Amino acid sequence: MGNLMDYLDWRGDLPFQADGFNEVDSLILTQLIYVDFGGIVEGPESGAAVSLKEASARFWNTHTEEEILAKVSMTKSAPFVMRRMAETKRFGEIALSRYVNEISEEEQSQFSVACMRLPDAGLYVAFCGTDDTIVGWRENFNMGYLAETPGQRKAVEYLSRVLAQEQEKVRVGGHSKGGNLAVYASVKCELQLQEKIAAVYSNDGPGFSREVIESESYRRILPKIRTILPESSIVGLLLEHQGACEVVKSSQNGVMQHDALSWEVLGARFIRTAHVAAESVLLDETMKSWIYQLSGDEREQIVETIFSMLEDAGIKTVDDFYGSPWKMMQELLKARSRLSSESQKLLSRALKLLWNEGNRALRRAVKERKQSSEG
Repeated sequence: MGNLMDYLDWRGDLPFQADGFNEVDSLILTQLIYVDFGGIVEGPESGAAVSLKEASARFWNTHTEEEILAKVSMTKSAPFVMRRMAETKRFGEIALSRYVNEISEEEQSQFSVACMRLPDAGLYVAFCGTDDTIVGWRENFNMGYLAETPGQRKAVEYLSRVLAQEQEKVRVGGHSKGGNLAVYASVKCELQLQEKIAAVYSNDGPGFSREVIESESYRRILPKIRTILPESSIVGLLLEHQGACEVVKSSQNGVMQHDALSWEVLGARFIRTAHVAAESVLLDETMKSWIYQLSGDEREQIVETIFSMLEDAGIKTVDDFYGSPWKMMQELLKARSRLSSESQKLLSRALKLLWNEGNRALRRAVKERKQSSEG
C-alpha cells in the first residue's frame, strides 16, 4: 500500500476545488510543521505570508540532504515531505504565516505552530509534536502530573487569537504532542470561538486527565474531534480519551508506527483496521495501572529525577544519546549514583512497580486468550 509520499504523487495534481480536503491532507500538514521555518515564515505579529513553494526553496538553500539525514529524530523526513508538497498543484501555493517556535528550558516547554491557508479549503492551524530536544520530551512527561503545561497554555492563547481574527471555519490539528495541543486548545477556548472550529485532528496524540475529558467544554467539542491511531499505538493511548478512535494500518511495527510516513494510504483515505493491536492494549493497561498507583507528587518527583539525570549527563537532544550511546549510558549511570538516597529509592520503587504491573497485565492477557480459545 502507499504512504504520504505516494499520496502526493497520486493526488498532488488535484487542487482542493477539484477534490476536497481529507484526513490524509490533515496528516501531511501536521508533518509540515516539523520543519524549522525560522527566518522563513513570519511570526504572529506580522500579517505577511509566504507560499510553501517559496518557503521550501529558502529552506533548501541553507540545508543539505546529508545534514537532515544525519539526524536521529523520527520527524527528519518532514523537509523531504515539504519539498515534494511544494512541487504539487495541491499544496504548492499554501500560504504559511503566524509561525511560532519557542524552546524554553526554564519553562520546560517546546512549542511550535503555524497557520496554513489552503487555496479553496480555508485555514488550517497545525501544532507541532515533540522534536528531538529533551525539553520537548520532558513536556510530554509533565502532562502526567500538571493540570496544564506551558505548551498547552500557549496553544490556547494562540488558537484563541487566530479564531478571533477569522471569519470562516478553521481546522485544527497535530501529530503526537501536537494532537494533544490541538484538542486542548480547542477545548479551552471560549464558546463563541469554539463555534468557528470545523474539525480537530489528533494523529496519535496523547490524551488528557480525567478532569479534562469530563468537563463540559470537552463534551462540547467532542463531536468535532477525530482521533486517529496506528494499529500498534503507544503514544496515542497515553492518558485518557473519550469518543471513538479510528485505527489505521502501518507498514512498521511497535513504536515505529508513530512515524506518520508509515501509515498506509489508499486514494484519499487511510487503510482501516478494526482494533488497536493486543500488545498496545496490554501496554496501555500497564501504564495506566502504574500511573494511578503513584500520587501526583510522586509522578513529579520521578520526572524530575529522570530528567535531572539526563541534564547531569549532558544529554540535551535525542541525537546526543544516539550519537554515542555507550558513553551516554555510562554518564547516566554516574548521574544516578549522584542522586540523593531518597531519589534513588523512589526511582527503584517506581521501576519495580512498573515491572510488577507489566507482569500482572501479561498474565491476565494470557489467561483471557486461553479462555477465549477454549470457548
